[in-house]
Amino acid sequence: MIVTDPATIVVEDVRRAERTDRIVGTVQRQGALAVLVVVVVMSVAAFPNFRSFDNAATILVAAAPPMLIALGMTFVIITGGIDLSVGSLYVLGGVVAAWASQYGWLAAFAAPLLVCGAIGLVDGLLIAYTRMAPFIVTLAALLGARGLMRAISQEGSQTYLVRSRPFAHFGNGSFLGLGYPVWLAAALVVAGMVVLARTRFGRAVYALGGSEDAAALMGIAVRRTKVWVYVMSGLLAGLAGAINAAKLGSGVTVLGSGMELDAIAAVVIGGTLLTGGAGTIAGTVAGVLLLGVIQNLINQVGNLNSNWQQVISGAFLALVVVAQTYLVKLRRVT
Repeated sequence: MIVTDPATIVVEDVRRAERTDRIVGTVQRQGALAVLVVVVVMSVAAFPNFRSFDNAATILVAAAPPMLIALGMTFVIITGGIDLSVGSLYVLGGVVAAWASQYGWLAAFAAPLLVCGAIGLVDGLLIAYTRMAPFIVTLAALLGARGLMRAISQEGSQTYLVRSRPFAHFGNGSFLGLGYPVWLAAALVVAGMVVLARTRFGRAVYALGGSEDAAALMGIAVRRTKVWVYVMSGLLAGLAGAINAAKLGSGVTVLGSGMELDAIAAVVIGGTLLTGGAGTIAGTVAGVLLLGVIQNLINQVGNLNSNWQQVISGAFLALVVVAQTYLVKLRRVT
């Protein structure tokens, strides 16, 4: 008869729990990347046009503005908040950038950053100091930004054309075969990764999403952190709108509807928990690219309506939320 030492059993249970926790954590962080790789491999095999460099460049250029919006949304959701105003800020930023381009390329970039950043600041102050629900505050900002855009564009009847050639060139020019917006988005993504993973502010963002009360007890500036994440979200949404205006050559007033939902979907698909406290920018990048590849595949098929992209995105989002719920429960059990 073999008698097992109780201490050995405890050690084995602890090791098994740690191993399970690592596996579950890896699935949460890298699941979107794994699905992206599978979808890309299957697409390369099925569609000859998909594997071309020009097609890849097209996907990346199209993904640049959503990537910037999703980048800001990642910080917001990790804190446990939400920002419904980014779609309206996106279209407002485009209109303001096109209008300001008559004063030069610097004004075309600065004006939407100032306007959208100011709206993000107001959102952050209201959420941080009045403890209003982010959903309500940013919904009000969505309506306000949309109304401001319509006022500037005279109820949408006035379309401002981009007057600055350097600004327009930024939207349509390229370096090493990739558009300038792609390089800008890549640089900001890397900067966001460094901020989130290597700075005190990044640690504060995670702590705030984990437990606001615990973060306050740790000496973290809870209110200031909240304000800054919404300012960042507003700035990035305005910048995305400016890039889109530079690309299209005008401030189009009919875009941006549902953009906030696409950003939230990409962030959640990338592994960021809607409850806050967990998530990575790398996962968000994978989520944005996955949705971009799906849209490109629909275009490759040709006989499918573009609305199918939203259907597929919604299905992905539902599956990911269910999977996240199960994984979180599994980690608690182990």
